[in-house]
Amino acid sequence: MGNKRTPLYDVYEEYNGKIIDYSGWDLPVQFEGIIPEHMAVRQAAGLFDVSHMGEVTVNGTEAEAFLQYLVTNDVAKMANNDVLYTFMDYEWGGVVDDLLIYKYHTERYLLVINAGNIDKDVAWIEKHAQKYQVDVANISPDVAELAIQGPVAQEILQQVTEQPLSEIGFFQFKDPVQVAGVNCIVSRTGYTGEDGFEIYMANADAIAVWRALMAVGEPLGLKPAGLGSRDTLRFEATLPLYGQELSPDITPLEAGFGYFVKLDKDDFLGKAALVEQKRVGLKRRIVGFELVGKGIARHGASVVNEDGKEIGFVTTGYKSPFLNRTIGLAMVDMKYRKLGTPIWIKVRSRVIEAKVVSKKFYSKNYKK
Repeated sequence: MGNKRTPLYDVYEEYNGKIIDYSGWDLPVQFEGIIPEHMAVRQAAGLFDVSHMGEVTVNGTEAEAFLQYLVTNDVAKMANNDVLYTFMDYEWGGVVDDLLIYKYHTERYLLVINAGNIDKDVAWIEKHAQKYQVDVANISPDVAELAIQGPVAQEILQQVTEQPLSEIGFFQFKDPVQVAGVNCIVSRTGYTGEDGFEIYMANADAIAVWRALMAVGEPLGLKPAGLGSRDTLRFEATLPLYGQELSPDITPLEAGFGYFVKLDKDDFLGKAALVEQKRVGLKRRIVGFELVGKGIARHGASVVNEDGKEIGFVTTGYKSPFLNRTIGLAMVDMKYRKLGTPIWIKVRSRVIEAKVVSKKFYSKNYKK
């Protein structure tokens, strides 16, 4: 069995896409290069093929009650056409996945989940749906998704739709929206820290929408962007990546995302464990760090104190293209979380000095 491919696979070659294996998909890590693509999103716009992401519909009379039990955030507070960022947690508080919930009304929702977790997530959702009057459908194979991100994203997208995009607020969506003559779902969401939109459509329409956006966008600085810059952008904006900042072994509280965990709502999966973790107090926490010495601290590297005792591990590390600083995120014991604390990162045979800094590496430019 070969890897899965998105409907846009044939377009990658036109833009010199460098293809890698990502969660069993053949996807472009870069086109022109990670740094120019990263800078395009920060200064103009980038276009990402994110058709590998998963989509699941949850419909039925008990859809709201079911989702309220399934996730950590408060689904009951959503208005129609809102998008909610949240977690699905295991009973012990670790994360099954982070996801977006799109609300049409209290009996109709769309969930957007991570590509590498589709099978696991769908099994988890279906297992817990059995006690509720709901229908769950995995529509991932039928849906393509593009993300256009950056300060001129709205200006570009507006040229191929008559929908006034200024009417779509941050973390809201409209369906249907005609984009280049194609029926789409359009949400003001993304994974880069910039203003932008995520556009969902049928597989057969993906290439037409891509070409229309590139045609009007290239004169304004739009570049096709790959997984490499998607990761550096989300990291600068301190947005978590499943398998790094979030995992079955890391709770949302330890990851620093307690804002998306509503412990005051009725029972939900993982609630008791998270309430207890908060009561007892966290033993570890994800912090930002900057290297003092030369090198790059990669995911999985050990973090040690001045005595060489292991105190944690790196979840993400990069030389930030926009900030030109060598920074990272690491899970460390609580007593090392204060800003300015010296820590050391083991990189192969070397130990490189670093210091704890604010995780707010880059100020997000969302349209509120």
